Amino acid sequence: MLKGFNFQVHKIHFFLGKVQLCLCLSNESKKMGKGGKSHEETKSGEDENMAAWLVGLNTLKIQPFKLPPLGPHDARVRMKAVGICGSDVHYLKTMRCADFVVKEPMVIGHECAGIIEEVGSEVKNLVPGDRVALEPGISCWRCDLCKDGRYNLCPEMKFFATPPVHGSLAHQVVHPADLCFKLPDNVSLEEGAMCEPLSVGVHACRRANIGPETNVLVMGAGPIGLVTMMAARAFGAPRIVIVDVDDNRLSVAKNLGADGIVKVSTDMQDVAEEVERICKAMGGGVDVSFDCAGFNKTMSTALSATRAGGKVCLVGMGHHEMTVPLTPAATREVDVIGIFRYRNTWPLCIEFLRSGKIDVKPLITHRFGFSQKEVEEAFETSAGGGSAIKVMFNL
Repeated sequence: MLKGFNFQVHKIHFFLGKVQLCLCLSNESKKMGKGGKSHEETKSGEDENMAAWLVGLNTLKIQPFKLPPLGPHDARVRMKAVGICGSDVHYLKTMRCADFVVKEPMVIGHECAGIIEEVGSEVKNLVPGDRVALEPGISCWRCDLCKDGRYNLCPEMKFFATPPVHGSLAHQVVHPADLCFKLPDNVSLEEGAMCEPLSVGVHACRRANIGPETNVLVMGAGPIGLVTMMAARAFGAPRIVIVDVDDNRLSVAKNLGADGIVKVSTDMQDVAEEVERICKAMGGGVDVSFDCAGFNKTMSTALSATRAGGKVCLVGMGHHEMTVPLTPAATREVDVIGIFRYRNTWPLCIEFLRSGKIDVKPLITHRFGFSQKEVEEAFETSAGGGSAIKVMFNL
C-alpha cells in the first residue's frame, strides 16, 4: 500500500484458513476528480459500483467506487469495454507517467465505451440504452487555449486515470454527456473503446497535414504506431513504411497494410545504415515521419530519414529528454511538431470505423473479464509485450 495513506478495516473475511482484510480509505484520502468518489458506506440493498484501483506499486485491487450525483449535463454510463493503454502500465509499474505522479489510490483506465444508464435533466441527445464511446478529458472551456479550440492543452484538464482524477475501469462512471459519442449499429463497443488510441493517430495526421501526396514513415509498430499507420492510410497516404525492433510487430504491421517494413536495432551506430534501408523501402523521399516511440534512436532516425522540407511529428514519450541531431535537420528545414492527446477526433474516428476505412478489430489480441485475478493477468499480459497489442476488458 502507499505510504502516508490512512486506511480503516471495513470487513474481515475468513477464507480457506486465511484472514482477508477489505480496506476502505479514510476521509483524508478521499480526494478525486469528476469521475467518482472514493468508497463510502452504501445504503442497505444498494449495489456497490466496483472499480480497479491502483493502490500501490504493482498493486491493483477491485474495490468500491462511489459515483458523484448526476449533474444536469451528465450521463451515467455502464462500462462494457475498457482497453489497457501503455500509460496505465507505466502507472502500475512506476506510479508515474511523464510528469504525472500517483500520490494516492486511483481508479485506472481511460480507453472506454459503454451503455447509457441515466442522463441529466438538460441532456437532449442521449437516452438510456444508447451505446457510446467516451472521450476521457474534461477541459475548463474558459482558458485562452480552450477558447482557441485547442482544449487538449487546457492546463485545468481533468483526464481519466491521470492523477488525481479517477479513471473508467469500473462498472459505472459519471461523465459529461457532450463527451459521450453515440456508436452506429455496425460499430461494436470494443471498437468504440479503440477510438481513444485511434484518436492519437488521427490527431497526429491532422497536425502533420497527411494527404494523398504524403509518403509516411512510422517509427514503432506498437499500438500507437499501428493506429497512426491506419489513420495515415485513411487520410490518403499513398505509401507507408513502418520500423520496429520486433519481427512479430513488423509482421502484424505488414498484415495490416504497411507498404514496407524495416527491422532496426537499438544501437545508435546503426542509424546511417538504417536510414538507407528505410529510404530504399520507401522508394522515394519521406515526407512525414511519425516517431511513435520517443527515444533518442527513433527520433534521430526520423530526423535523418525525412526529406528536406519535410516534417517529423513526435508522438511517443519514451524519453523525457533527448539528444538528437537537430542542427542537420534545421539546415534541411525539417519541421518538428509535437502532439498531446487529441481534440475533436471522436466523430471522425467513429466515421472511419463505420465506413470501414479503418478496421481496429485485429488490434485487439487479448480479452479479459473483470475479476481480481483477470485484472492482474490482463495487466501482466499487456506489460509483457510479446504477441499482445491491445488488451481489452469486457465488463
